[in-house]
Amino acid sequence: MTTETLLVEGMTCAHCVMSVTEELTELDGVSGVDVRLVVGGSSEVTVTSAAPVDTDALRAAVAEAGYEVVPS
Repeated sequence: MTTETLLVEGMTCAHCVMSVTEELTELDGVSGVDVRLVVGGSSEVTVTSAAPVDTDALRAAVAEAGYEVVPS
C-alpha cells in the first residue's frame, strides 16, 4: 500500500469532498480517499493505492472535480 497526500484549494463543504473523492476513486489502483476539510484553507486529501499513482493523474482528477492541487 502507498499513500499520497495532496493539498487542495477551494473545498468548502461535504459536496466538495464528495466530488473530489468520486473523481479520485475512478483512477486505476486507488483503493481509498480520505479528506480533511479545511474551510478557507488547503484541505488535505490522502489517496491510498496498491501501487503509486501518477501525480499528474491525481492532479487531473482533482481539476476535473473543479479544484486545484497546490504545492505543499
